[in-house]
Amino acid sequence: MHVGAVAVFRPRTPVDPDEVARLLADRIDAMPKLRKRVRSTLFPPGGAEWASTPDFRAADQISVYRLPEELDLLDAYASSWVERPLDLSRPPWDLHVVAGLPHGEFAVLFKLHHALTDGAGAVEIAAGLLDGLCEHPQPAESAPAPLPGLLDRVRQGVDVAGSVVQAMRAPWSAPLLSRTTPAREFARVRLDLADIKHIRRTHGGTVNDVVLAVLTGALRDWMEGSGRKVDGVDVRALIPVNIRGRGDAGGGNQISGYLCDLPVGEPDPVARLKTVRTAMDANKLAGPKKGAGALSMMASWLPPLAHRVGTRLLAAATPMLFDTVVTAVPFPPMVLRLAGAEMREVYPIVPIAPGHRVSIAVSTYRDGVHIGINADAGAVANLGRFADAIVKSTATLHELCA
Repeated sequence: MHVGAVAVFRPRTPVDPDEVARLLADRIDAMPKLRKRVRSTLFPPGGAEWASTPDFRAADQISVYRLPEELDLLDAYASSWVERPLDLSRPPWDLHVVAGLPHGEFAVLFKLHHALTDGAGAVEIAAGLLDGLCEHPQPAESAPAPLPGLLDRVRQGVDVAGSVVQAMRAPWSAPLLSRTTPAREFARVRLDLADIKHIRRTHGGTVNDVVLAVLTGALRDWMEGSGRKVDGVDVRALIPVNIRGRGDAGGGNQISGYLCDLPVGEPDPVARLKTVRTAMDANKLAGPKKGAGALSMMASWLPPLAHRVGTRLLAAATPMLFDTVVTAVPFPPMVLRLAGAEMREVYPIVPIAPGHRVSIAVSTYRDGVHIGINADAGAVANLGRFADAIVKSTATLHELCA
């Protein structure tokens, strides 16, 4: 279970990828968080702790690859990279520098185990690798936020548990249910932020609401093209919500979530956007600490053994709660650089939950909306069609703004 990103950089002059790898190794060597590995504990049973890694060298976990320049093989390379599990005998992260992209560009592929951080925390960690941002001292690891009192925890637990029971569906009713395989396929889609904002100004909502509506239309097109029933179908998405406090260090998972039924069965694109907007407004009004989507937030309250058992039970139950994950990963609005090369695009990656076919991560960076699609290659035979459907769905909504 790892989060990560594929970032594409365009240098002004040719760059030696080995030099980029050495620069990244130097910066990671100065980041204590990335020097630690997971070690099991005898007490408490089922627990784990972060331990220092003797003779740690970041360079040992950084690889350089050169793709044939006449072909754009980055998605294929990223697919094989995503499906390889992390080696938990060493610090749980992996980084590749990939050269040979069109226009002299290179890519950095970076993944971290979900135990190390959530998506928002991963951005904070990755920022320490970039020019300028890496010069600022890493924040000291802050003490965990105080847990709610016992009575508050009981009240929240009862509320969330009741919401979970109400939200659960029979697993056979899940429209994207699939047997999980270890094979993965990754695809990238870039949309113009100006188009998304134009749709938002015309029809209301937020940029994220518009993106969710675009994805709803793409899911409808994709499912219809695969011969699946769409009439009256909702695809339920888990929308992770960052509850990290301002100034928190980038470690650990500090997330809750909303559940949003994406109206795939609705043929009218504008009506789909209105339905999504209404659902997300209701979620925000209730707040991220209520409802079935807040179940992940409660994990930090459990002792290690209960946490391990509860996590496994939750994983088995995910097809009854939601069909896919759609997460927004924030990036700072300024131009980001590595070794002087401008970061042009960045596609986040989130793991696929058991029983699911795809997970979707979205980043808004400068003038683009970058969508990373992580799919179970054993269950999805036409991921390229879904990627194309996202572009088509955006164009359809944009045309309806006239």
